[in-house]
Amino acid sequence: MFEQLTNRLQSTFDKLGRVGKLTERDVDEAMREVRMALLEADVSLPIVKDFVKRVKERAVGADVSRSLKPSQMVVKIVHEELLATLGEGAKLNFAGSFKHHVIMLIGLQGSGKTTTAAKLATLLRREGRQPFLIAADTYRPAAVDQLVTLAKQINVPFYEEGVKAAPPDICVRGLKAAREANAAVAILDTAGRLQIDDTLMTELEEIKKRTTPAEILLVADSMTGQEAVNIADGFNKRIGITGLILTKVDGDARGGAALSMRAVTGVPIKFLGTGEKLDGFEAFHPDRLASRILGMGDVLSLIEKAQTEFDEKEALKLQKKMLENKFDLQDFLEQLQKIKRMGSITSLLGMIPGMNRFADQIDQQEMDQRLKRVEAIINSMTKTERENPKVLNASRRKRIASGSGTQVRDVNEVMKQFQDMQTLMSQARKGKLKGFPGMPPGLMR
Repeated sequence: MFEQLTNRLQSTFDKLGRVGKLTERDVDEAMREVRMALLEADVSLPIVKDFVKRVKERAVGADVSRSLKPSQMVVKIVHEELLATLGEGAKLNFAGSFKHHVIMLIGLQGSGKTTTAAKLATLLRREGRQPFLIAADTYRPAAVDQLVTLAKQINVPFYEEGVKAAPPDICVRGLKAAREANAAVAILDTAGRLQIDDTLMTELEEIKKRTTPAEILLVADSMTGQEAVNIADGFNKRIGITGLILTKVDGDARGGAALSMRAVTGVPIKFLGTGEKLDGFEAFHPDRLASRILGMGDVLSLIEKAQTEFDEKEALKLQKKMLENKFDLQDFLEQLQKIKRMGSITSLLGMIPGMNRFADQIDQQEMDQRLKRVEAIINSMTKTERENPKVLNASRRKRIASGSGTQVRDVNEVMKQFQDMQTLMSQARKGKLKGFPGMPPGLMR
């Protein structure tokens, strides 16, 4: 998300960086670029105008003119105004003495509410709470079946009555079942609807009245574009939302919906949904997103992703194998699979300060295919071959290529990469590897 905006803004700031003392004309030209960048990212025009006005007023002020590096001061101002537009991060409301809390999910059809309900339940359980799913979408074909399937997949209790009963009644009976199951949080998966459909909006009002939810979260597709403002405004005025969940944020390079919806409703963005996997769900951190938009990276999110995949005991065990020169192809495969689960290479690069510029040079589809080839090749090896790659003679390599649906040259390429990595490890152990990122000479001795 925001890839195009990031690239345009970085180009603008690079130009400013080549100017010594900024003039008002320089700022005007830069703000025109920022304005175009935001509009191309599908941020609504009124919000763009207000944002550019605030930045310009500060950028032509005394703080910038006295700064030793005016261009950096402008970047700082843009960063601060982005934070103001995105608002503060907010957690779910679990305040009060209620033993059972209700979260109501609403939004357009196709925004990803049902999958989001399961993702939210997964997150809540990871935090130590007991979630309960209620299938109240009686309009979309197979919506109930989808929620039931997801609930069973993540082993979370659920309630469903099929599609014949009225959704408000289903929700009330579902909450009774949640209380009987001693669940801490009940999640209502309501049907998708247009904010201008009076009958269906009245239904949501009825559900709200009868269930008194602690949270009413609007689930919105980040690729909605300019229409995001009308959608968010319509639901908020009629139902009164308490937060936003943006879905499919990994599938759009523009992402203006995040800025537009937050600005028009005044309610916080609480979560971001990425991909189809149920662990692709994270709390929204405006400071991190603002940094990523400006190409400053997001190291904290990268660390959190790594912590979910890399166990400390496993890391120490792996370090020991590396020190003893026992790192084999099975270890190589396992680390590769963990990195894949963290997300695409381009998204990971975007979290490393200064590395997002290289993301454009990577063909993610080609990268995915290459990783699949590596997995297929190593999976076609025997246990002995993975543990001792030195036994891979010509006939074995030919058999592996045939078994993995690849060519012998592909097998040779994987072995060359593995051998190069072993050489790097050996040099690092001996302290001979100069300039190895983040690893001073002698660190691993």
